[in-house]
Amino acid sequence: MAAREDKFGEEVIAAIATPPGTSGIGKVRISGEGAVEVADKIFYSPAGVKLAEVESHTINYGFIRDLSGKEIDEVLALVMLSPRSFTREDTVEFDCHGGMLPLQGVLEAVLQAGARMAEPGEFSRRAFLNGRIDLAQAEGIIDLINAKSRRGREIALQQLRGRLSEHIDRLRSRLLEILTGVEASIDFPEDEIPELDSADLGDQLKEIHSSLKDLIASSRTGRVYQEGVETVIAGKPNVGKSSLLNYLLKENRAIVTDIPGTTRDVISELISFAGLPLKIVDTAGIRQTEDQVEKIGVEKSQNSLKRADLVLFMLDVSQGITAEDLEIYQLVRDKPLIILVNKTDLPADLSPGEIEERFADHPVIFISIWEETGLQELKDRIYEIIMGGRAAGDYDYIITRLRHQRALEEASDSLERAIAAYRSGVPADLLAVDLKEVLIKLGEITGDTVTEDIIDRIFADFCIGK
Repeated sequence: MAAREDKFGEEVIAAIATPPGTSGIGKVRISGEGAVEVADKIFYSPAGVKLAEVESHTINYGFIRDLSGKEIDEVLALVMLSPRSFTREDTVEFDCHGGMLPLQGVLEAVLQAGARMAEPGEFSRRAFLNGRIDLAQAEGIIDLINAKSRRGREIALQQLRGRLSEHIDRLRSRLLEILTGVEASIDFPEDEIPELDSADLGDQLKEIHSSLKDLIASSRTGRVYQEGVETVIAGKPNVGKSSLLNYLLKENRAIVTDIPGTTRDVISELISFAGLPLKIVDTAGIRQTEDQVEKIGVEKSQNSLKRADLVLFMLDVSQGITAEDLEIYQLVRDKPLIILVNKTDLPADLSPGEIEERFADHPVIFISIWEETGLQELKDRIYEIIMGGRAAGDYDYIITRLRHQRALEEASDSLERAIAAYRSGVPADLLAVDLKEVLIKLGEITGDTVTEDIIDRIFADFCIGK
């Protein structure tokens, strides 16, 4: 990959590269032409070692002193010389003691020595601009950091290692060969052009289009694993919502009593359920009330329902179906929905058949949280609804970013037009226009044809120090 123009020039940048808080080790990272010289101004080795004289990829023991000579911390200095570093620039990393005071003190000394504070994501941006990674790989970094499940981590790591980019590049190479033939037929119409006249040209375009559709289809799975699924437990007071939350979390997170209205606020926790990251939201029971605090909780519950990706609507089989139940059902019936009929260990007011008939448009599961029955069926149904009946392993490549999905959808639309144009025998120059648009849209994923404002938006989401 060719290096891109870096608008930041040759400035030396620095930042703390580890999260805030107390830990055994914290890291201050310096990068850019002159990074080693900046580090040498504040690094003191008892053995008299100068970082400018050591070999690349060596670790050196010493102390950090500010420009006045005041000692700040005991450190290990890792030197990585260009191009064998993440940014492909000279890089020095100080491994410090992990408290914020030592880290802040070392960073301040580095800035005094001539570096400037890095912008969010600037180290990764420089890696992109210097050809170390492409844009999809850079996004894989932030997905890896933010992964909410083991599978999400695996998908992000594959993207970081360039597996998706390699697939996109192969598709672009095939399209470029086809476009070359099309443009040759425009420039040399009197000659026979095998690439354009070949009987399998239409088949080639269809194969590429099929690959694009598979990538688009995978985006739902990818976003589930990366972003999680907002799963709201809804129902009237005292149907067992908080008990279900506690069971799923395997801890007493919510207060459970026989008094209706105990839960007055929205409680949310992230869990791994059937291998999926679920943000479980326990809501206040929805009902008419004169209690001002409970009213606020009910309003928050209704707002949570609007954002929900999946709703677990709970009923109490011992109470039958009440007017309150039906009012809540009207709020959630158009959402992905599972009806949970709880307290099956108690005498039932309605038969299972009557309940299933009333809610025939949605899956109904009979459970007893007290006896822990029906919960495996719930687990299986959640997976089925979220994944649409298709396991993540069925896809060779998985799209996790909405930006990628939209680029692929636009590329797919352009390729559909190209296929239709080829079949109808339109002039080659019109066919070439659609093929070029496909190439541009695919190039946006890896960054080969992306605009500066998109690059700015992507790296603005990164933390400082990465």
